[in-house]
Amino acid sequence: MDFDIIRDNLPIYLDGALTTAKLLLISILLGLACAIPLAVARVQRNRWISGPVWLYTYVFRGTPMLVQLFLIYYGLAQFEWMQNSALWPYFSSAWFCACLTFVLNTCAYTIEIIAGSIRALPAGEIEAARALGMSRWVMFRRIVLPSALRRSLPAYSNEVIFMLHGTSLASIVTIADLTGAARQVNSSYYMPFEAFITAGVFYFAMTLTLVGLFHKAEARWLKPLMPR
Repeated sequence: MDFDIIRDNLPIYLDGALTTAKLLLISILLGLACAIPLAVARVQRNRWISGPVWLYTYVFRGTPMLVQLFLIYYGLAQFEWMQNSALWPYFSSAWFCACLTFVLNTCAYTIEIIAGSIRALPAGEIEAARALGMSRWVMFRRIVLPSALRRSLPAYSNEVIFMLHGTSLASIVTIADLTGAARQVNSSYYMPFEAFITAGVFYFAMTLTLVGLFHKAEARWLKPLMPR
């Protein structure tokens, strides 16, 4: 191990880690915001409402995120109508396409996580809400969604960690994230072990940070649901 190379290139890795954190934050915030209402639609009995959401989650969970990124960034660029549209400045941006891909992907998984938690709610909670005379909307807002979001924390924490690792695909479309920083160092020194093991250490540290934050969140919000 040549630690001099690692030390000299730490600023590149720190910039890459910041870019990775930005990609992750944008993806999970927008993905979660979109997933909550779509998860409610996913559990509806009306197939005209739940069907399109099921199709969306089926497609995005059934195809690799790399393929999705290529289709959005490279695929749409081949169409003349896209190049002449008002959306072209966005879809010609690697940042926009990467974020859009990550948001759509994590949203699909998060929908199923939250929808599964909604379906798994104890019947007693629903019956109690109805006994209090709550309307369907009030019941979802005050009882169903808060309880489902709490119960989905363990599964959602895994999704966030998977998303952190998935952001490494951004380097393929020229974004200088952590993996992009490692590729840059490797191309300069031709020392892949030092280049990529350093990136791996950064990813590991970020993963441990996320795990710690989710453990604190679970200890706070899942404590009322624990058996006494």
